[in-house]
Amino acid sequence: MDLTVYSASWCRDCREAKRFLTTHNIPYKEIDIENTPGAADLVIANVGKRAIPQFVIDGKWVQPYRPGEGFLHDEMADLLGVSQ
Repeated sequence: MDLTVYSASWCRDCREAKRFLTTHNIPYKEIDIENTPGAADLVIANVGKRAIPQFVIDGKWVQPYRPGEGFLHDEMADLLGVSQ
């Protein structure tokens, strides 16, 4: 599985998403939208807004959180095939 996480250092949901991946030993590449030229524009082009965190799993964009609810632990565990 190829997993890229679009995030920013100030983003609480991003930190939670990365903690989840690390806890489950899921390797990922991180792209900080604040420090990577064009990254924020790429997020907007693919999801219609500047919303992070975003996972790109084998080329498919997935929003691993829901506004007001935070990181979707159960849904991401199912999607990534790990135990919660």
